[in-house]
Amino acid sequence: MDMDGVLVHEEHIIPGAAEFLAELVGEGVRFRVLTNNSIFTPRDLRARLLQTGLDVPELSIWTSALATAKFLDSQRPNGSAFVIGEAGLTTALHEAGYVLTERRPDYVVLGETRTYSFTSITTAIRLVAQGSKFIATNPDATGPSRDGLLPATGSVAALIQRATGFEPYYVGKPNPLMMRSALRSLGAHSEGTVMIGDRMDTDVRAGLEAGLETILVLSGISSRESVESFPYRPNMVVDSIADLIGRATDPFA
Repeated sequence: MDMDGVLVHEEHIIPGAAEFLAELVGEGVRFRVLTNNSIFTPRDLRARLLQTGLDVPELSIWTSALATAKFLDSQRPNGSAFVIGEAGLTTALHEAGYVLTERRPDYVVLGETRTYSFTSITTAIRLVAQGSKFIATNPDATGPSRDGLLPATGSVAALIQRATGFEPYYVGKPNPLMMRSALRSLGAHSEGTVMIGDRMDTDVRAGLEAGLETILVLSGISSRESVESFPYRPNMVVDSIADLIGRATDPFA
């Protein structure tokens, strides 16, 4: 399931989220909480969720940073990267055996940060132009804040792409690669897994392309009206996660 818009909204718990997670645990249903946000480590996110009243085990949190590190490790083990990002991304890459460097890195890896610097972006542009492969954790153009929208990874990636002519490979949702890496971490198969999300363009699309059944909740980004504008549909639409309480083992029953 997605995190923002499904379990929490602007750092406030969505009613029914704690009860639904408790039901999953009580029924022995394995799950992962997914987020395209690459800023925080799973440990950080667990602590933040605890402050809202949600107890999610660290191992049950899967971020675009973890998915990116797994992908790079499968492509070029023990490689090197120049990283624009924060602890969630740098920690994941270090744990995958990557060296972080500005000297002829194999990859330029762009993630989320609240302190994008012109100097770092300029370095990334020069390295990509010189041959480093361009990877981005996710294509989200904006992110929310209490003061309004913030530029996110996708916006900065577009700047680097425009300057170099090289398009990044996005690992996070809606790339089904992130879903498949989460499935592997669960030891699960797509046929027995459901994706719960609040966005048609990322959560539902990624679930569909990875072969999962999908449930759209209306407690986040998407509305019933917006569903009709997409050429694909979720298997189910509910108002919020609270509507799934009592149906943890078979939400379509």
